[in-house]
Amino acid sequence: MSRKGSKTTIGVFVIGAAVLAITAILIFGSGAFFKKSDKYVLFFDGSVKGLSVGSPAVFRGVKIGTVQDISLLYSEKTKSTLIEVIADLELSLVKGEPEKADYPNYQALIDRGLRARLEIESFITGQLMISFDFYPDKPPVLQGIVKKYPELPSLPISPDIFAVMEELPIKEISGNLKRITEGLDRLLSSGELQDDLFELRNTLQEITRTARSLRVFVEYLQQHPEALLKGKSTPGGK
Repeated sequence: MSRKGSKTTIGVFVIGAAVLAITAILIFGSGAFFKKSDKYVLFFDGSVKGLSVGSPAVFRGVKIGTVQDISLLYSEKTKSTLIEVIADLELSLVKGEPEKADYPNYQALIDRGLRARLEIESFITGQLMISFDFYPDKPPVLQGIVKKYPELPSLPISPDIFAVMEELPIKEISGNLKRITEGLDRLLSSGELQDDLFELRNTLQEITRTARSLRVFVEYLQQHPEALLKGKSTPGGK
């Protein structure tokens, strides 16, 4: 009985060690254990169509985080419904600050003019991203209605973003791509192209044979440079 209990104990121990090992690999392998990101809240006062969970947050083109959650939140202060966006950010990637540029010292960045705005990530898909930069001439607008996360100020959404996306000739682009694909398919399946490829292959083979003969000739001249003056010697020495 004790032997059976001992085996069970050992089995549980082995399984537990394996689970811990796998967990360690996942944590350390992904770098999550050393990740210095923090969650921040941002508010936008207009449509965020094209922004989704997983959308990137960038600072002057350098990715510093991703969008974690998007929801609607009514503001008693403005008597309007705002778009609440939770983003996981690594503000410490902004180097050269007098103090460590992450929580709780993010206020230094706000004082310098750090603001968020929506920008187009892809004209084809219409996806948006959060773009950070310094706008010291734009006063920070903070809603102060969420206390769970530190808040970063954002700029008003420009209607030009959606105007640009609506003006993109998506159907025309798709039609052109379809015609190009159909043209390539006809070309690749045509007998004329097959004949051209056959001729090209023969030409390449001929070039290869010529290059091989030329290489042999050059190697012979390197070994017998006198052949340029006397000609190649014959077996009888004549």
